[in-house]
Amino acid sequence: MANALVPLAEGFEELEAVTIVDILRRGGVTVTVAGLSAQRVRGSHDIWIEADVLLDAAVKSSFDAVVLPGGTQGAQRLREDPRVLGLVRDFAAAGKLTAAVCAAPTVLETAGILQGKRATSYPGNALPSAHYEEARVVEDGQVITSRGPGTAIEFALTVVARLVNQDTADKVRRAMLVQ
Repeated sequence: MANALVPLAEGFEELEAVTIVDILRRGGVTVTVAGLSAQRVRGSHDIWIEADVLLDAAVKSSFDAVVLPGGTQGAQRLREDPRVLGLVRDFAAAGKLTAAVCAAPTVLETAGILQGKRATSYPGNALPSAHYEEARVVEDGQVITSRGPGTAIEFALTVVARLVNQDTADKVRRAMLVQ
């Protein structure tokens, strides 16, 4: 069974984080939500999420993917955390899936893994080393990026397709009545 790490920093975009965790779990992916500095993490719209573990405990486990929710402040905190940047670099170097939505592709940019890759993000978030596209979800090798809250379902289903298979992603899509 595939497993994914979803780090949460204060100021994360709630819709993206919950959508990612929910859809990946519906698809049979084991998801570990890790708080950067606390297990109880406040989102950008004052909604609190209880993480499964702290990031320092989570990094002791092995994961198939790291999936980063956005939110301007949350992505900034992820970008400024050397542990997160190290994780992203390690996943990329190992050929594991790295995925980010909204402002979080800037974390991948800061980690240096978007060089020459096709990528997208929320409008206005610079990805100077990437070939920027305005598509809803962009896949390039082991990197998946997406635009924002309105693309979170499509993004998460794309991650399920990559970690499990397309049939499972399609079953989840149909069960949720996603067109």
